Amino acid sequence: MSNPLRRDEVARSLQAVRERIARATASAGRDPAEITLIVVTKFFPADDVRLLHDLGVRDFGENRHQEASVKYPPLRAEGRELCLHFIGQLQSNKAAAVAGYADVVQTVDRARLVSALARGAEHRGRPLDCLVQIDLDLPDPSASGRGGIPLEEAAALATQVAEHDQLRLRGVMAVAPLGADPEAAFRTLGGAARRIRADHPEADWVSAGMSGDLEAAIAQGATHVRVGTAILGSRPTVR
Repeated sequence: MSNPLRRDEVARSLQAVRERIARATASAGRDPAEITLIVVTKFFPADDVRLLHDLGVRDFGENRHQEASVKYPPLRAEGRELCLHFIGQLQSNKAAAVAGYADVVQTVDRARLVSALARGAEHRGRPLDCLVQIDLDLPDPSASGRGGIPLEEAAALATQVAEHDQLRLRGVMAVAPLGADPEAAFRTLGGAARRIRADHPEADWVSAGMSGDLEAAIAQGATHVRVGTAILGSRPTVR
């Protein structure tokens, strides 16, 4: 049973974020129903996931294979319907394993991941939704350390994903560069998304925006926002 104080705290924070999304969509002339809120539960316990699920959250994000692979299978075994988005940088040798339990991998940023994810999805017996992660911190891709493929290579990688029967290309994802104007960064991402969507009309997801910049992301067309701290608080210390 969840702690009532924790439940009240999370419920208030979740409502505050939902209100931010409503205001941002109103300002952009958009419908709040167009936005999927993904709550990032990295380092938080399964009890917090249960609490959020009871509050109506269905989309969750995790960054670390070793944590997500232990946390989420028991929650599914309880009969909880949820969509798990893997949003962390992915090692090629872990890709097939992640495809075995995740519903979406948002961080496809190189060709080597594609075949490994397809193998994992085939073994699981159902297609895996994928997003191409684009690096917006150019011209120095190493500066942010946040991953992503350069803009000019994104369309080719998207086509590689789409060519696999076991993978479904859903769209693009990015993280705004540190210290940059997030709205300008997300405007660039929106342009990349439109170019990819011209060749792959089904790839209509744009995953962008976190606790500090979700309004800028929504203004520039984001369909998915990834929020952790603003809902769950500062991440617990992991020793």
